[in-house]
Amino acid sequence: MTPVESLHYAIGELAYAVARADGSVQKEERKKFHDIVEAELRCKDYAFDVSDIIFQMMDKDKADALTTYKWAMDQIKLNSHYLSPKLKETFLRVMDKVAKAFPPVTPSEKTLIDKFKRDIAPINGDPVYYEKTL
Repeated sequence: MTPVESLHYAIGELAYAVARADGSVQKEERKKFHDIVEAELRCKDYAFDVSDIIFQMMDKDKADALTTYKWAMDQIKLNSHYLSPKLKETFLRVMDKVAKAFPPVTPSEKTLIDKFKRDIAPINGDPVYYEKTL
């Protein structure tokens, strides 16, 4: 996977952790999650479906939300030089949309989103790298 693909995969994992924070992800939630991720993270530079891969991995893994969160943030930090301001905004939007997809936003979902907003705020990509991918 390229660094940009890794960033997309990491945000997909975080979004899935938020969707799952209030319990298991129901069939209609899976569809909505897939639609949000596809609409927001569609990228012409890679030839895979982020949401389908995430569902397959998470269904097998069964890691808790905090373990998933830590792994995803580690990937974001590792590949942060490719994190453009636009991509950062997209990631924040995805997290909010996933949480609001099935109201109400639960305290556990809000906690994860607030943590993500705090943790991603100081991470800034390097224009030398991320402008190459535009």
